Amino acid sequence: MGLGPRLDLRQSQSLVMTPQLQQAIKLLALSNLEIETFIGEALEANPLLEVGSGAAEVALPEAEDLRRTTLESSPVDQLIGEGRAADDRPLDIDPTTLDRDRDTGDGDAVTSDFGGDFGTASGPLGGGGEDGPDIGERGAAEQTLAEHLHAQVGPVARDPVSAFVAHALIDQLDEAGYLTLPLAEVASDLGVTAAEAQAGLRVVQSLDPTGVGARHLGECLALQAQEADRYDPCMARLLDNLELLGRGELARLKRLCGVDDEDFADMLAELRGYDPKPGLRFATGGGEPVVPDVLVRARTDAQGRFVAWDVALNQATLPRLVINRSYYVELRGTCADKASRGWLSEKLADANWLVKALDQRQKTILKVAAEIVTQQDGFFRHGVAHLKPLTLRTVAEAIGMHESTVSRVTSNKYLNCARGTYELKYFFTSGVASADGEGAVSAEAVKAAIRQLIEAEDPKAILSDDTLVDLLKDKGFDLARRTVAKYREAIGLGSSVQRRRQKALAGMR
Repeated sequence: MGLGPRLDLRQSQSLVMTPQLQQAIKLLALSNLEIETFIGEALEANPLLEVGSGAAEVALPEAEDLRRTTLESSPVDQLIGEGRAADDRPLDIDPTTLDRDRDTGDGDAVTSDFGGDFGTASGPLGGGGEDGPDIGERGAAEQTLAEHLHAQVGPVARDPVSAFVAHALIDQLDEAGYLTLPLAEVASDLGVTAAEAQAGLRVVQSLDPTGVGARHLGECLALQAQEADRYDPCMARLLDNLELLGRGELARLKRLCGVDDEDFADMLAELRGYDPKPGLRFATGGGEPVVPDVLVRARTDAQGRFVAWDVALNQATLPRLVINRSYYVELRGTCADKASRGWLSEKLADANWLVKALDQRQKTILKVAAEIVTQQDGFFRHGVAHLKPLTLRTVAEAIGMHESTVSRVTSNKYLNCARGTYELKYFFTSGVASADGEGAVSAEAVKAAIRQLIEAEDPKAILSDDTLVDLLKDKGFDLARRTVAKYREAIGLGSSVQRRRQKALAGMR
């Protein structure tokens, strides 16, 4: 067969995401606070955009064809405006955003005026006010542990070398206030003697809060005992043998300390008053309060009976973006060249699209949040024990959207209700088979039942995992022993042996 050049015509189809659709998808995944930052950048880049005062925008008597742009009439934006952005191209689903087990606690129930029992405003992420926290209510950053300690060194240090070493040691403390590096290594790095390093460490350990600068738990508690004038030989032996206390060998520990039951109980009560992690009292840089994106409130009638759930966006973090069309008309009258008119038309098209995209984003979030509230009505009325298994597919099919759209809407967004503030992903939980074989129950409901059983157990009759399996089966949960152990560990509860030791120590007063 001979080789030679030739021309072929081939026709193919491909799905291409336009920049506008990519931006619309990105907006869905952003939280309200991130949207606020995005709007601020858009205001700086586009002179036709401004923050509205809440009044309706007045359209100028301008011809419709002058205000309409090619972008407004594009098929992609029609899809976005109709809530069918996913039809342009189905998006991949991030597997990490699908159902995952999450820990939760059921607050103390209080009875509402309309029959449903509601928990306190404290939830896994803290509660909000009546209308949710305003963005202006977020205070300045708290003082960190390092800042607090650095400010105290000057009056305490006796010489410049001790102050230098103390400042260096403070920068090496972890967030709990412990010095994790060997003192000899710090002395070598700073080029000081061991005695000078020890003097600097004494300066750090003399600062407030008492216990910072310790190299292990025993030393941290010893510093606090010395501050309280309770560091006698018996307390010293107790702190030198904390591993025996952790294993519950109380009889052996009492013999080592040489005290009777009453004195030993008094020593343990003293230890309970000490702080094993004094540095955690200060800010660590990641404790900013969560600002909810969606607010859920119960609507009642004149008699105080429940009517429906009101689902709304937190407008405190959503500035209203409008287009200044009068300024556009003014600028258009001064554009003498084609490049200027093209630039102005581009800015108008961008502004029109952004306003529509933000409006569609709000509608999509409200639609997803309303469906979540409908699906999890039992949770909002009675607590986590009534949380049902829920998947992204279920919500997507109910509202006629793609799973990827629901996934992006629920990412990094929070819902505030009477029970507290929860991430939207929290309401998507895996299911566990019920004992009667009819339907399934939420994994979060199982965790709440396990927590309730363990908190109510008799200190003299600690429940084993096998016993928990039987008790849960009586409640309608058909679980294997390893599943119970997994859920118990997920909510931070120890084994029966660990709980027996803890309650034995707690019982010594």
